[in-house]
Amino acid sequence: MSYFDVASSAPLHPVARQALQASLDEGWADPSRLYREGRRARLLLDAAREAAAEAVGCRPDELVFTSSGTRAVHDGVAGVLAGRRRAGKHLVVSAVEHSSVLHSAAAHEDLGGSVTQVGVGREGAVSVEAFRAALREDTALACLQSANHEVGTEQPVAEAAEACRAAGVPLFVDAAQSLAWGPVAGGWSVLAASAHKWGGPAGVGLLAVRKGTRFSPQGPADERESGRAAGFENIPGMVAAAASLRAVRAEAVEEAARLRELTELIRTRVPELLTDVEVVGDPVRRLPHLVTFSCLYVDGESLLHGLDRAGFSVSSGSSCTSSTLTPSHVLRAMGVVSEGNVRVSLPPGTGAAEVERFLEVLPGVVGEVREKLGAPVAGAEGTAEAVTVDALGMTCPQPVIELGRAIGRVRVGGTVTVLADDEVAAVDIPAWCYTQGHEYVGAEPRPDGGNTYVVRRGM
Repeated sequence: MSYFDVASSAPLHPVARQALQASLDEGWADPSRLYREGRRARLLLDAAREAAAEAVGCRPDELVFTSSGTRAVHDGVAGVLAGRRRAGKHLVVSAVEHSSVLHSAAAHEDLGGSVTQVGVGREGAVSVEAFRAALREDTALACLQSANHEVGTEQPVAEAAEACRAAGVPLFVDAAQSLAWGPVAGGWSVLAASAHKWGGPAGVGLLAVRKGTRFSPQGPADERESGRAAGFENIPGMVAAAASLRAVRAEAVEEAARLRELTELIRTRVPELLTDVEVVGDPVRRLPHLVTFSCLYVDGESLLHGLDRAGFSVSSGSSCTSSTLTPSHVLRAMGVVSEGNVRVSLPPGTGAAEVERFLEVLPGVVGEVREKLGAPVAGAEGTAEAVTVDALGMTCPQPVIELGRAIGRVRVGGTVTVLADDEVAAVDIPAWCYTQGHEYVGAEPRPDGGNTYVVRRGM
């Protein structure tokens, strides 16, 4: 079995396992106590903090450990917004932030704050000019991830930090996906990360708040972790998190180069092996271990089950699963096809043979799903001037499949009208037109629900 989903959670690193086992015997006592056991626990905690701070690129007294990466995000965003409430209640986020950041933004709105989402291009990166333009006099905080969790696109953090500095606004960075590969460049003010993304234990996060950033911890006061993370310190977990981060960093340069070659192989070969597929994300400014592509006329759940049966564990941002009825907010913001989406994120040590085997089995799995769903055959050209497709009640990817079938019945310049009430159609039909070379004329809401979509055949 090949596990290709480290962007979700990486297997426990051997160094983390060793550190965890060793510190279970030494780090169980209260590090705030002055007796021998407490002093020993304090030494372990301080050493872990120093190692983590060195990897982050901050001072040890600027970094605290939290109970998770999500907790670090929530506490970091809320703390800065509260500390800068006199500056204003405006928050800036990118449209492709991790859901934890967007949930924090929604909570801020519920409390009366305002939020501006900065859009991205089709490769998933924000424009620095657009990010700068979103900053206002009443902006209390801006948030920009270092790299996207779903497509791997790296964001222009250093440039955004400079824009924030000029505007007097602190920048919060979610560095969960990138921290294993190196420190985040630029003058960021607050940073969060999660240990299970780099092979540390789950349930340990990092929150760094640089000196000079106004910060007011929310919730009941607690004397632990400088008052910024309540609760008794999980010292064995913290030690294992710091040890594994140091270990992966020591191998990062060599491993990044090797994995980049493998993901580049996937980026190149997938469009050669499959028709109607789009590789998404920036081809250059991207994480070295992650590649994402979307296959038309395929539902994500069937595709993932098929790959699992073939021995590959991958993830999907597709909306076509039993657990979610809405498309990935990242793919929606990028304007790319969400159906049949596959995210491959390779763990350190992945061999070329594993990737080659993945590429061998992928076409068969995709073909099997397409055949089952009745995917259209490309190349047909009809004579009809206009065709209407009733896809009401159908769910992703069926409306696009019906559109693909119908387009072959009209002449070049003819139109296909699709009636659909599946929410995903609003994303996938325009994206399908973009990838297939047809014109997306637009959509009109239907009085009984759903939309009427009009597509003009371009070829």
